[in-house]
Amino acid sequence: MGASPTLISSVQRAFRLLEAASAHENGAPAKQLARETGLPLGTAYHLLRTLVHDGYLRKLDDGGFVLGDRLQSLHTGGRGQALLTRVRPVLSALRDELSSAAYLTFYEDGEIRVSEVVDGPRAPRVDLWVGFEDAGHATALGKAVLRELDDDSRKDYLSRHTLNDLTPHTVTTAVELIRRLENTPLAPAVTDLEEYALGTVCVAVPVYSGGTVGSLGVSMPRNRLDRFDEVRERLLPTAHRVTRSLSLTM
Repeated sequence: MGASPTLISSVQRAFRLLEAASAHENGAPAKQLARETGLPLGTAYHLLRTLVHDGYLRKLDDGGFVLGDRLQSLHTGGRGQALLTRVRPVLSALRDELSSAAYLTFYEDGEIRVSEVVDGPRAPRVDLWVGFEDAGHATALGKAVLRELDDDSRKDYLSRHTLNDLTPHTVTTAVELIRRLENTPLAPAVTDLEEYALGTVCVAVPVYSGGTVGSLGVSMPRNRLDRFDEVRERLLPTAHRVTRSLSLTM
């Protein structure tokens, strides 16, 4: 118990130093930051070294301290969370209207990654038994992204990913996959007809967050195949709404 106040005080002092450093665009030396925060110089030096080591501050060649890359990463991540908060109600409405789990993915750092899943008791999500990074070729969500990529980006993705045979319906050759992407009858929507998991079908359409392509889709039992046209017509305007929301600046 005796150590807690010391730990809390250290955290508070570190935050005060970060706040002080943020006020100096061109950096400020340790003595100035200590003076502005009311900290003993030795304490300030110790905390500044720790903050630099962990990437929250960066020490310039002239001895001044500025905010580090770690804080920028936190800011970017927080912005991403805020943007997703904007679209969750849209995904929830889609789930309720179609009684289907709704998914949102993005193509980031050369991988197709699930950013959000909104499901419920009457709209369970598909069992993600194989990660989306290894199943882009077998999911509607992945194929919606691949269809939007330019030729070079698509070839790069396919060169780095094995087209694993996940079910008897999975397409496992790049030539056939590209042919189907370019000739999908529901374009720009694409489908997954039990290619990822037996008994489950999916429909997905592209979305964008600025220049980043992603996809919005829903999954449903195979016996609801006859609703694909209806689902597509609901997905397209929803995707436009999501793209608008994600493209707004914070």
